[in-house]
Amino acid sequence: MKDNRSFFEKLTGGGVRVDENDSDELDVKNLSKNPPATVSGGWDEEEEGQLTVDVYQTPTEIIIKTMVAGVKPEDLDVAITRDMVTIKGKRETERTVREEDYFHQELYWGSFSRTIMLPAEVEVEECDAVEKHGLLILTLPKIDKHKQTRLKVKG
Repeated sequence: MKDNRSFFEKLTGGGVRVDENDSDELDVKNLSKNPPATVSGGWDEEEEGQLTVDVYQTPTEIIIKTMVAGVKPEDLDVAITRDMVTIKGKRETERTVREEDYFHQELYWGSFSRTIMLPAEVEVEECDAVEKHGLLILTLPKIDKHKQTRLKVKG
């Protein structure tokens, strides 16, 4: 049996119908009648955004990159364990524009977080976080499980 749903319907689970004749423009007039679907299902509920991340490795490190533009470094909370990283923060908006004066609004404002399970254990005490031009870069040194040391036996 052929699935006649559009790519967007398949992507969203079929909850939002997009006709092929629809243009790419946002229909501001019908937005209040047909609000966009949300994960929580409520239009006025406080939602927490999820950061997009790049995670890759070198032979000795795991690197995580994410965009945190508009967030002060002191407003970021980065928690690291040997096998997991959680990044939390909040992007505050200036409330100088009334909601009804917007024609188009895509930027995310509010709380966000992301938890990443690491593919290898890391040295928590040696991790480094740098924010530059809105890009947060976490450098997480991998634990060298083959590293050996010699202990002197005390008598």
